[in-house]
Amino acid sequence: MSGFFETIRNAWKIPDLKKRLIYTIVLLLIFRLGCCIPIPGVSGDALSQVFGSGGLFEFLNIISGGAASQVTVFAMSISPYINASIIIQLLTVAIPKLERMAKEGGEEGKKKLGQISRITTIGLALVQALFMALNMRGSYDMSPEWWAIIVVIASLTAGTAFLMWLGEQITEKGIGNGISLIIFAGIVSNLPSTAISLYNTFIGASDSNIIVGILYILLVLVIFLAIIMLIIYITEAERRIPVQYAKRVVGRKMYGGQSTVIPIKINSAGVLPIIFAMSILAFPSTIISLFFPNTQNSFALALKNFSGTNWYPLVNALLVIGFTFFYSAVYFNPKEISDNLKDNGGFIPGIRPGKSTTDYIKSISNKTTMAGALFLAVITLLPTLLQVILIAVNADFASVNLWFGGTSVLILVGVALETVKQIESYMLARHYKGFLE
Repeated sequence: MSGFFETIRNAWKIPDLKKRLIYTIVLLLIFRLGCCIPIPGVSGDALSQVFGSGGLFEFLNIISGGAASQVTVFAMSISPYINASIIIQLLTVAIPKLERMAKEGGEEGKKKLGQISRITTIGLALVQALFMALNMRGSYDMSPEWWAIIVVIASLTAGTAFLMWLGEQITEKGIGNGISLIIFAGIVSNLPSTAISLYNTFIGASDSNIIVGILYILLVLVIFLAIIMLIIYITEAERRIPVQYAKRVVGRKMYGGQSTVIPIKINSAGVLPIIFAMSILAFPSTIISLFFPNTQNSFALALKNFSGTNWYPLVNALLVIGFTFFYSAVYFNPKEISDNLKDNGGFIPGIRPGKSTTDYIKSISNKTTMAGALFLAVITLLPTLLQVILIAVNADFASVNLWFGGTSVLILVGVALETVKQIESYMLARHYKGFLE
């Protein structure tokens, strides 16, 4: 523990790192303050009336730190930017011009893709804000109605644009990935309400046994820590393929001869397959909520309420597995790796260069992808499984929202590890021991 505090002291001794940490904290505080600024003329429960209590609205409310349920200027959070980034990534693979821009454009190409992502974000934010504003009719406290709609659209779009700018400033002048840290801060802000819910359920109730209540809370904390440890282990896990480079003489110097590895991460897709799956499953209910809010059609109602059925977790898990393989197929190219090895005089011991090497790398990649896909599927099912197990132990657990069961913790751990590694690089460059020592 003393070593940990010594590391923190060393971090504050580095002027540039100290400045970046303070800058990041200040901008995250601004984000949290913005989550408390309501949109003028809109009742507080307007969005929950439109979307219901689950599906897209629940996820939006988690990553926005409760801003969606309170209908504040940050109610859409950074979700349009996430969707825009995913769309641009997929188009980069499908459109040759964008692919050349990403691979051969260098820093200038990245800037152009970033600009395209920003423009797409504003477009998506305007469309999403328009649909939200039109379907919040009846929740407005101002008139005329058309003016209220304009105010809502402008407020929501401006809130998303400001968060996008805030995230870019953190990335450029602070520590870590700004967009990820904004999502991180939004999820962490749910922790106090969860702690209060646990206390009220197991200790604060008039008929509760304090000792038993404390034991139940400790059980929840142990599960929480176990999930974090599992996610850290899988996130950092990788399959290393050994590579040997042949010796070659150029003039009077000898090159090559060294050994290295090709690291293939178990969970290379990160949280993207889960976000894809949630978006696909939320799409029908969102469309019905926005365009046909008062429908009585049985099929439409079944789609709208699908997230509350027993089939939802299973379909969600299957979609996550499918999207994990899709991500691997798009972004991991065994033939390209094989060709690069061959061109540079490298080979995998015991494997012939060329097609045999490509097949071997593809086989290893498929196995690691399957392991990562199953891991993400389990993480997706975890909240449901935990809720069932805990309710079997004590029915009072039905009222506890286990937001930390899956996607949220995966995002938290990923962002935390990424930020810590960046702090590490600053400290090690100045000969200080880091957090991961």
